Amino acid sequence: MAKEECISQRNRTAGDTSTLRNRKIFPSSEKTPSTPLSKDTHSQPAGHHSEDDARSSNGTPAQCSARGNHSDEPPSRVLLMLVVGLAFSTRLYKIADPPHVCWDETHFGKMGSYYINRTFFFDVHPPLGKMLIGLAGYMTGYDGTFPFGKPGDKYEHHNYWGMRGFCAMLGSCLPVFAYLIVLELSQSHTAALITATLLIFDTGSITISQYILLDPILMFFIMAAVLSMVKFNQQRYRPFSASWWLWMVLTGVSLAGALGVKFVGLFVILLVGLNTVWDLWRLLGDLSLSLVDIAKHLLARVIGLILLPLLLYITIFAIHFVVLNKSGPGDGFFSSAFQSRLIGNNLHNASMPEYLAYGSTITVKNLRIAGGYLHSHWHLYPEGVGAKQQQVTAYLHKDYNNLWLVHRHGDNESQSGTPDLVRHGDIIRLEHKETTRNLHTHLHEAPLTKKHFQVTGYGINGTGDINDLWQVEVCGGRKGDLVKVLRSKVRFLHRATGCVLYSSGKTLPKWGWEQVEVTCSPYLKESPSSQWNIEDHINPKLPNISLSVLKPHFLEILLESHIVMIRGNSGLKPKDNEMNSKPWHWPINYQGLRFSGVNDTDYRVYLLGNPVVWWINLTSLGLYVIMVAVASIALQRGFSLGQKRIEDSHVLMREGGLLLLGWLLHYAPFYTMGRVLYYHHYFPAMLFNSMLTGITLDVLLKSADLLLRRPYSDWLQKVGLMVLLFSILYSFYLFHPLSYGMTGPLAHEVGSAMAGLKWMDSWEF
Repeated sequence: MAKEECISQRNRTAGDTSTLRNRKIFPSSEKTPSTPLSKDTHSQPAGHHSEDDARSSNGTPAQCSARGNHSDEPPSRVLLMLVVGLAFSTRLYKIADPPHVCWDETHFGKMGSYYINRTFFFDVHPPLGKMLIGLAGYMTGYDGTFPFGKPGDKYEHHNYWGMRGFCAMLGSCLPVFAYLIVLELSQSHTAALITATLLIFDTGSITISQYILLDPILMFFIMAAVLSMVKFNQQRYRPFSASWWLWMVLTGVSLAGALGVKFVGLFVILLVGLNTVWDLWRLLGDLSLSLVDIAKHLLARVIGLILLPLLLYITIFAIHFVVLNKSGPGDGFFSSAFQSRLIGNNLHNASMPEYLAYGSTITVKNLRIAGGYLHSHWHLYPEGVGAKQQQVTAYLHKDYNNLWLVHRHGDNESQSGTPDLVRHGDIIRLEHKETTRNLHTHLHEAPLTKKHFQVTGYGINGTGDINDLWQVEVCGGRKGDLVKVLRSKVRFLHRATGCVLYSSGKTLPKWGWEQVEVTCSPYLKESPSSQWNIEDHINPKLPNISLSVLKPHFLEILLESHIVMIRGNSGLKPKDNEMNSKPWHWPINYQGLRFSGVNDTDYRVYLLGNPVVWWINLTSLGLYVIMVAVASIALQRGFSLGQKRIEDSHVLMREGGLLLLGWLLHYAPFYTMGRVLYYHHYFPAMLFNSMLTGITLDVLLKSADLLLRRPYSDWLQKVGLMVLLFSILYSFYLFHPLSYGMTGPLAHEVGSAMAGLKWMDSWEF
C-alpha cells in the first residue's frame, strides 16, 4: 500500500512540475516555488510543507521515500482489519441485553414505531435519525406495535434487536473512521492505532452505540463528513477529477445527514466551512490559477457543500411529511393549518366559513408550543387567588368547553341575512358557550405570573361590564383586514387595561385541573404566547369552504416545523429525578447516566467513559498546547531540529490544530446554551479529542531521541506505546461491566463486580 501511495505521489509530482513550468517565478531563496499545498494548515499530509522539504533529491516526495524504508511498521491493511474486527465485536456483543427499554429508547424507539404506523409526532430534533431507526425496525421484522411506555418495560416477543443492531453498526464505524482520519492527517500508523484503541475500548462509546438512540447515527455522519473532507483535501493535486468530485459530494451528503439527525450537526458544518474558506484562500494565492479557475473552484464547492446538502436536508423533511400523514400525539404542537393536512384530525377535509364573522361559534388556539385552546369551565378561582370568579385556562385537548361565541360591542349583530365580518381593529366580546360568561380581565394579579393580570369568566347570559371588551389585532395587518380562519395570527388587546391575552405555558395547581395558565400581559411585544388563531368556526349563515384550500404549502410547513423544533429545544427541562450536568463536568468524566437499573436486583447499565481513556484525553489537551508552544518557539528561533522533527512539528500544529478546532466547535457552544444539558452531549467532541490524543502522543513518543540515543530511544518509544495500550486494555477489562451490564451488589458493597472502582464519589454505579 505504501508503494501504491508513493507511485501516486510521483504521478502528482509530474503533473505539478508541468504546471510549475508555466508559473511566473519571483526571486526567492527557495529552489522551487511552493505548491498550492504548502500553506494549507488543515488537511495537508504530514511532511508536505513546501517543495524544498517535501521532495527528496530525485524529485520523489521525501515522505514516500522515508515511508518505504519503514519496513518495521505493520501493514496498514492488517491494522485496519484488526480495528474493524474489534470495533464491531465490542459494539455488537450482548446487543440484545437487557431485553427491556433503556433510558431514551422510550422516546426514539417509540418514534421509530410512529414512522412504521405513519402517525404524526413532534420531536425537538430533525427527523432523519428517527426515520432510519424506523426503517431499520421495519426491515428486520418489527411491526411498530410495542408502546415503549417507560424504561424497564419488557420487550417480550417484539423484535427490537434490529433497531439496536443498526445503531450499533453505525457506532462501530466510529473507531474505523477515526483511524482513517488520523492516518490521512499524520501518515502515522502509530497515531492511528492509538486513536482507534482509545475509542474501541472506551466504555462510554460502546454503551452509547448499543441502544436505540440518535447519538451513534449523529456521530456516524459527523465522522463521515470529517473523513470525506480530509480525503477531499488530499485530492488537491487532481482538481475536478472523479475522486475529487466523489469526496466532495460525500462530504456534502454527510453534512446533510449530520444536520438531519440533530442540530448539533451545525458544528461540523462550521468546521467544514472554515476548512473550505481556508482552502479557497490558499487557491487565491496560487498565481498559476486564473480568476476563472478560482471561480470554477468556488462554484464547485457551492454546489457540493452548500446546495447539495441543503437539497438533501429539505428532501428529508419532504419524506418526513409524506410518511407521517396520520393524526397523532404531535398535532397540538403545530398550527391549525398544519393539522388540517393530517388524516384523522378533525380539521382534515373539513369545511367551514373562511372569514370570522359576528355570531360565530369558534375555538381559539394559542400559537406557542403546548399553548392550548382558550378554555373555561364552571369552577371558580379559589379564595386568595385574585377575584373569586370563573376560571379561564388553556386546555391542550379538544373539548366542548373550548367553544366561544363572537359578539360585536353593543350586541347589534345582524339578526337576518349575511352576518358582518370581524375586521382588524374591531371591538368584540367573547362569550363562553357553555357557561354564558364573558372573557374578562381586571387589575388583580394572575395566579402564577404575578406581573400579569388575572383572566376570568364574568357576567351571566352575556351581560357584563367594560372589562369584557377586547380589540382584535391581525398580526401584520391593517385596519379593516379580515380574520382568516386557520391562517391569520390574531392578538386580543384589552380595551380597559391595554394588556394582551396571553398563554404563559405554566401549569396550574390541582384547583386549576393542571391546565395551562391564561393571563393578560401588560407587555405588548409580539410573541407566540400572545398570538392566537381561529381553528373551529361555525356559522350557518355563511357559506363553507373546504379547508383543503387553506392548507399550507411545503415551504410553510417546513418553516413552521423548524420554529417549533427550535422553541422546543430551548425549552427542554430535566426529567423527574434526573440530574442534568454542566459542560465542565464532561471532559473530567465527573458523572455518568443511568441507562438501566438502580437496585442490586436490577440489570444495571451505566453510561460512563473509560476513566483511563478520558483522563488521557484530558491530559493530552494540556500536553498538546505545551508541545505546540515549544515547537513554535524552536522553529521561530531557527533551532536545528532535523527534517523529521520539523515534519512532526508541522503535523502537530496543522493537523492537530484542525482536530483541536473540531473539539472546540463541538464543546464550547454548550457553555452558551440555556437548555438542559446531559453528559452524552460531549461524545462528538470526545471523538475529536481522541484523534488529537493519537497525534499528540505519537509525536511525543517520537521525541524519545531527545532523551536517549539510538537504539535506546527506539526501545523507550516501543515500551511507552506498549504501556499506553496495556493501560487502556486493562482499564477496559476493569470497567467493561458498565457497558455490558451487571447485577448483584452495588460498587460500595462487598462482592460487587465494580468493588474498589468507584474512583469518584459522583459516579452512581
